[in-house]
Amino acid sequence: MIVRQSTSFLAAGVPLEADVVVPDSAVGVVVFAHGSGSGRRSPRNRHVAAGLQEAGLATVLIDLLTLEEERAESMVALRFDIGLLASRLIAVTARLSACESLAGLGAGLFGGSTGAAAALVAAAERPDIVRAVVSRGGRPDLAGDHLTRVHQPTLLIVGERDPVVIDLNREALGQIPGPSRLVLVPAATHLFEEPGALDQVTALAGAWFTRHLPAVS
Repeated sequence: MIVRQSTSFLAAGVPLEADVVVPDSAVGVVVFAHGSGSGRRSPRNRHVAAGLQEAGLATVLIDLLTLEEERAESMVALRFDIGLLASRLIAVTARLSACESLAGLGAGLFGGSTGAAAALVAAAERPDIVRAVVSRGGRPDLAGDHLTRVHQPTLLIVGERDPVVIDLNREALGQIPGPSRLVLVPAATHLFEEPGALDQVTALAGAWFTRHLPAVS
């Protein structure tokens, strides 16, 4: 049986809308940290989430900005406010155990673009909750000094035809002390819009999370 629900998580008193899917016998839960211009209804994020669910992972697709904030004139600045996004992501991951369907599951973070930076900051701040991180076309450089405190297994996925982001991820790879890996998806550009590119991202992320999220017995 698959549990599906729309809910909200409170982050410093701010309600953040989320879609939660929990497959039967889930081995972990993955919270999505969306990048600039994206959200829980993004077709790309939902495509990856569906693949993770098939791999036995629960998913939480959440909007880290409210509808009012998305409409505000300051919206662009908020999307790049890594501190704000990370603080809300931390609040969400801390509340996962309060959800009956998610209680006891190891948590991972999947971040795209600026959301990847927020995910890495959250991992550095809450190693007691976050067990693994996957970045898709991310900007880990925006996590700053927090990179040196990320000890969780971290997978950085970048399109082969995204040279600037490749360089940024290679630099970040050298700063992360935990077990980390950089994978280039052949012929893919920044948004992984090429045929089969997003499927490769999903397969890589699924393998990473199913390996690192289950509790070690």
